[in-house]
Amino acid sequence: MGRLRLLLLLLGAAALGAAALAAADEEGNQDESLEPKTLAAEDQVKDHSTGTRVVAGQIFLESGKSDPQSEDEENFHSQEEEKENSLEELNSLEMSNLLNKELEEAEIQSPVLTAIGGTADGEPCHFPFLFMEKEYAECTADGREDGRLWCATTYDYKKDQKWGFCETEEQSNKRRQMQEAEDVYQTGMKILNESSKKAQKKEAYQYLLKAADMNHTKAMEKVSYALLFGDYLKQNIQSSKELFEKLTEEGSPKGQMALGFLYASGLGVNSSQAKALVYYTFGALGGNLIAHMILGYRYWAGIGVLQSCESALTHYRLVANHVASDISLTGGTVVQRIRLADEVENPGMASGMLEEDLIQYYQFLAEKGDVQAQVGLGQLHLHGGRGVEQNHQRAFEYFNQAANAGNSHAMAFLGKMYSEGSDVVPQSNETALQYFKKAADMGNPVGQSGLGMAYLYGRGVPVNYELALKYFQKAAEQGWVDGQLQLGSMYYNGIGVKRDYKQALKYFNLASQGGHILAFYNLAQMHATGTGVMRSCHTAVELFKNVCERGRWSERLMTAYNSYKDGDSNSAVVQYLLLAEQGYEVAQSNAAFILDQKASIVGENETYPRALLHWNRAASQGYTVARIKLGDYHFYGFGTDVDYETAFIHYRLASEQQHSAQAMFNLGYMHEKGLGIKQDIHLAKRFYDMAAEASPDAQVPVFLALCKLGVIYSVQYVREINIREVFSHIDMDQLLGPEWDLYLMTIITLLLGTIIAYRQRQHQAIPRPAGLRPAVPQQEPPPEHQPPQ
Repeated sequence: MGRLRLLLLLLGAAALGAAALAAADEEGNQDESLEPKTLAAEDQVKDHSTGTRVVAGQIFLESGKSDPQSEDEENFHSQEEEKENSLEELNSLEMSNLLNKELEEAEIQSPVLTAIGGTADGEPCHFPFLFMEKEYAECTADGREDGRLWCATTYDYKKDQKWGFCETEEQSNKRRQMQEAEDVYQTGMKILNESSKKAQKKEAYQYLLKAADMNHTKAMEKVSYALLFGDYLKQNIQSSKELFEKLTEEGSPKGQMALGFLYASGLGVNSSQAKALVYYTFGALGGNLIAHMILGYRYWAGIGVLQSCESALTHYRLVANHVASDISLTGGTVVQRIRLADEVENPGMASGMLEEDLIQYYQFLAEKGDVQAQVGLGQLHLHGGRGVEQNHQRAFEYFNQAANAGNSHAMAFLGKMYSEGSDVVPQSNETALQYFKKAADMGNPVGQSGLGMAYLYGRGVPVNYELALKYFQKAAEQGWVDGQLQLGSMYYNGIGVKRDYKQALKYFNLASQGGHILAFYNLAQMHATGTGVMRSCHTAVELFKNVCERGRWSERLMTAYNSYKDGDSNSAVVQYLLLAEQGYEVAQSNAAFILDQKASIVGENETYPRALLHWNRAASQGYTVARIKLGDYHFYGFGTDVDYETAFIHYRLASEQQHSAQAMFNLGYMHEKGLGIKQDIHLAKRFYDMAAEASPDAQVPVFLALCKLGVIYSVQYVREINIREVFSHIDMDQLLGPEWDLYLMTIITLLLGTIIAYRQRQHQAIPRPAGLRPAVPQQEPPPEHQPPQ
């Protein structure tokens, strides 16, 4: 009986393993329209820390440990040996019983499809079967007008005419309905992906709405987010909530993440951080990258959970793996991070957006043959950003014009476009190599880096690590980030050179200063594993967070900004709130800024408390204006009780950490008035002076404040002294001499004489009466001084 139980346990373990593999395959096949594709198994990062960890289906292995596949094989062989020993000890009767049991369980594991109705009701389907001189390995609808699936129960249908349905009529109707919904969904997605006009995108969402009404999961996901953000559909938080709840019941990770966001932000539901955490966790377990990113930020900042750097590292590293794998040679799109508060202070300066007139001026110059304008516009259209949409066709045209004029930079970028390939430019290593060589021969660092990549990976030329190293060094010496990054990678991996982590760290740091995403990613990996540097979880998390914030979802920052500029603040604030949950400091400050202006999407009594929450989160990430705003909110009692001491603390932090002139001025005022601190006019003057030194803009208000402070100081001094006591202590004989009274009388006499003389002159200057004066003819004033008629 014990051996029988052992055998059953072995079979059960095998069944569980098969189920786990099936679940993993199903999870891997999930469509993530917002997220990049999953990394291959060989691309997963190896963790050098102790212990193997499995997080959300991703396996992290430490170096120096045995391969899990070999361990599984050893375990399997040992189990097989145990099984053989057990079978040898059983008698023949027990063996036959066990084998029968195994066969029965095998049949349970792979059920046979049974025909329904037809001429062979209840008989098993036979695969393959022959129909109309064609073999079918699965059920088919061929030969039927109603589209219902059927199968034959013998090999030759024509000969035996034995058949039955593979599904009930209800199942058939449901399948056809889902197929119709899929067709409608694909039609909508085709219009959505191929069009750039707003009217066509709205038409596409009408198809998606129809598919969503037919319970198509992906269409429901698209429509629910469109209703939440107001993208091409009228914003309706309540309708989106209902769809998210329906998706959550079906196990959609996107629906779970979105429902968590609603509970976290209190949109359409009562705010509940506990429920938000539950839904975020389920979404992350389902493989949703945004949910992982949100959890990473929450563990990093300690929002709703105990602060845990290691947990944050786990979530951020998983998302960073996907973002890094999605980076192309051309670098991907550029996302402009615009602070609404800064833009209000300095319109057009903080955003970095190009005005339409300026773009048209550059286009005019490019058409006239200005090579620099052609290269600049080519780069703008290649990467997008600064108000210019990504357009590879126009980028290719501008680069082509500049390259024909002999510009090496344009040649190098053409090489990058051919090396990467796109819908506009076909991938061609040979053409890319030609452009890279031309540019490199002219000393262009972009071309040198491209040529190094060709030799490193054997693109159009044989692999040659020495030449790759040579060209990367040339590019790095000229400060080109791609050259620095690849040089760091060669030192890190010991390709073509002796492995040197210090050199790798040096070049990764240089590339990160140029803003290269993969440089941040590689530095994060080194700090996370302690490779070449002291292990630092905090530094690794900050670097991984930086990488995660460059993912495709960051494009919503520009969408939210455009919604705000179009006057749709409700749509903008919801988008900023979701990005704020992901840890974007810019989104947190922008959401707080819109809420500060009394956004109508939330109740009037809730705007200031919610704005205070997001100002606080933005301030925690080092944003000076947010720190000052926190001080203002506590000073005036916006969304909280008036608390001068807390306001003073926030102003002091902004003054000491970010050297804010505004914070210094506010501290001077609080010292002057004695608010939250003991009144001290001397310290007030000191902070006013510091504010004037910190910013030229503060000099005028500081001058006025100091004038006021001087008057207050004088009045206070006069009040504090006793005038009688002062005069009683003054000895006039000692101060002015023994005959001071004669001097004083002389001065008074002189003053009196001056006044009498002045009065006499006034009497002499009095005019005679009008009747005694000779008449003078009145002259007309000049034309320019005539009063208007």
